[in-house]
Amino acid sequence: MAKTDLKTAAKSPKATGKNGAATRASTKTTRSDSTIADKLIDLYRLQSLDSQVDKIQTQRGELPLEVQDLEDEVAGLETRLSKLQEELAELETSVSDRQNLIKDAKAQIKKYEAQQAKVRNNREYDSLSKEIEFQTLEIQLAEKRIKETKALIDAKSEVVGSSNSLCKDRKKDLDHKRKELDAIIAETEKEEKALQKKVDQVAAKVEERLLVAYKRIRSNARNGLAVVPVERGSCGGCFNAIPPQRQLDIASHKKLIICEHCGRILVDEQIVQSVEGAE
Repeated sequence: MAKTDLKTAAKSPKATGKNGAATRASTKTTRSDSTIADKLIDLYRLQSLDSQVDKIQTQRGELPLEVQDLEDEVAGLETRLSKLQEELAELETSVSDRQNLIKDAKAQIKKYEAQQAKVRNNREYDSLSKEIEFQTLEIQLAEKRIKETKALIDAKSEVVGSSNSLCKDRKKDLDHKRKELDAIIAETEKEEKALQKKVDQVAAKVEERLLVAYKRIRSNARNGLAVVPVERGSCGGCFNAIPPQRQLDIASHKKLIICEHCGRILVDEQIVQSVEGAE
């Protein structure tokens, strides 16, 4: 009897050892599954929060782009207006210089005419006459140039006036759009900041390589979806059918599964419910 008990006792530890090993293996598997599941939950939660932020930003519509376009247009108009005004100032200076030239030429003519009255011979008279003729031609040329320049000034002034009017109109449009955008931002700013804080908290829990991959996939996706659920046997991003075996792999949470067609990370209904239930 004692021998039987000893044999039983001797066998017992072996059995216990086998059971212990099985239990440890089971625990290890569970931990592994749990880790992958946790990663998927964090990724899907991050996607859910990012999508909410995207929705808020979408409410602003094209306003940010419209504001940017108007800012660029106003800046361009102001630069053009500044150049036109500089050209106008140069033309007006040119007119002023030629008017001074005419005054000087007329003064020279009077001087030469006075000298002609005192000349002693024809040679001096002819020389002064040529000077008077030259100054007269200078006056005629200056008057012609002044006339041409004034025509340019009138044309430039019209362009400056229209550009100035257009610039004022665009500034009014810009002020209106800015106020509209500021009003929308003011309405959603608090909610967006709260969501962004949650995004940062969840992102901090995601390991670096997964976060990099998530951001890369998200930036390449038109709708900003990097993590999508399997819906009716299809990818929730590109809507291509997923084979049954692959659906089982997704549901097993043993590894991250990527859609073969669009490259998005796939999750099953259990992950979706875990995130939605927690929210």
